[in-house]
Amino acid sequence: MKTTTALSAAALLASGLAASAQETACPIKVGVLHSLSGSMAISETTLKDVMLMLVEQQNAAGGLLGCDIEAVVVDPASDWPLFAERARELLTVDEVDVIFGSWTSVSRKSVLPVLEELNGLMFYPVQYEGEESSRNVFYTGAAPNQQAIPAVDYFLEELGVEKFALLGTDYVYPRTTNNILEQYLQDAGIPAENIFVNYTPFSHNDWSSIVADVVELSADGSQVGVISTINGDANVGFYKELAAAGIDSADIPVVAFSVGEEELSGLDTTNLVGHLAAWNYFMTADTPENAEFIAAWHEFIGTTDRVTNDPMEAHYIGFNMWVNAVTEAGTTDVDAVREAMWGQEFPNLTGGTAVMNPNHHLSKPVLIGEIRADGMFDIISQTEPVPGDAWTDFLPESAVLMSDWQELGCGMYNTETQTCVQLTSNY
Repeated sequence: MKTTTALSAAALLASGLAASAQETACPIKVGVLHSLSGSMAISETTLKDVMLMLVEQQNAAGGLLGCDIEAVVVDPASDWPLFAERARELLTVDEVDVIFGSWTSVSRKSVLPVLEELNGLMFYPVQYEGEESSRNVFYTGAAPNQQAIPAVDYFLEELGVEKFALLGTDYVYPRTTNNILEQYLQDAGIPAENIFVNYTPFSHNDWSSIVADVVELSADGSQVGVISTINGDANVGFYKELAAAGIDSADIPVVAFSVGEEELSGLDTTNLVGHLAAWNYFMTADTPENAEFIAAWHEFIGTTDRVTNDPMEAHYIGFNMWVNAVTEAGTTDVDAVREAMWGQEFPNLTGGTAVMNPNHHLSKPVLIGEIRADGMFDIISQTEPVPGDAWTDFLPESAVLMSDWQELGCGMYNTETQTCVQLTSNY
């Protein structure tokens, strides 16, 4: 009997994995939580579509754990409390195994208590303000050190910007990001009086006075730059007002964090040429992986007119990492999948490899793109992969914090007191 112990253990492990796979309820359900109506539909509808494509591709490749995957699509309609209601329905009524969704941080914050209460798992694909690390969320979009701070560095070092206008939509992502950037700029030697901050509601459309205030900053001959955290369809009015005021990128460059190919596809970009955006992906990335992704997208959607963008790549990376983690775990159980996610690697569409870190954030390259007349971007700067920070180094209360779910089992670990602050949804 002793000589067969190791073999018996191996056999038991194999049979256990097989049993867990056989016990997986078919079909495996993937919740898709994106606004298909309201102010954010301009950005989120395409993320629903790419999730349907990814599910279809996986099913064509044999499914997952011997099951087909079924996408369960809901529309929270750009209504932040409705995101929580729809997430609860997905987890308790539809019994989905994972959720891919949200765009704005306020929608993600709305969903967090539900995920943590029910131990659901969500992949969040959009750049955000950081200052958060939930055991129930994997953040596949950019943290500030993977988008906002590199963009400011580009303005300072390459364009010689001396005064900054931080323009954002009035919710948590722009406000927190701009708090970080204000401190970062002052640390870099920009006086507080040379930093103009303004917030507007979702779908804001009267930009004349705000643009006039920005132009006034340059009255003394200083080079002014706009850091835009304007979200959704409000961007249409903002860029139109810039053009109406005769402002081009040589006068006052704009770098946007929420404007990509999808948003530009609905605009006349004639007067936007030369303005910038900072993302981790642009459709113009010249790699075999990106060419294959674009071809598959156009075939799935039935037209070559539809563009790709950064949050689509984030879903592409996140979905494939989740598939690989489920395969390794042999189950869709959230706790087992979470542990299998740490260290997952998958190719970026821009080259190189994305890595999922123990803080639930990816390592990804940072790209600066310049708007072309055709609504595409020329990539003018690209870094090596940068690990996403859950907690910024540029706010004193956050600089002492770290996230490590793998070793410390904590998303908010104070390195000075060496204690874990256990908060649920109010980071």
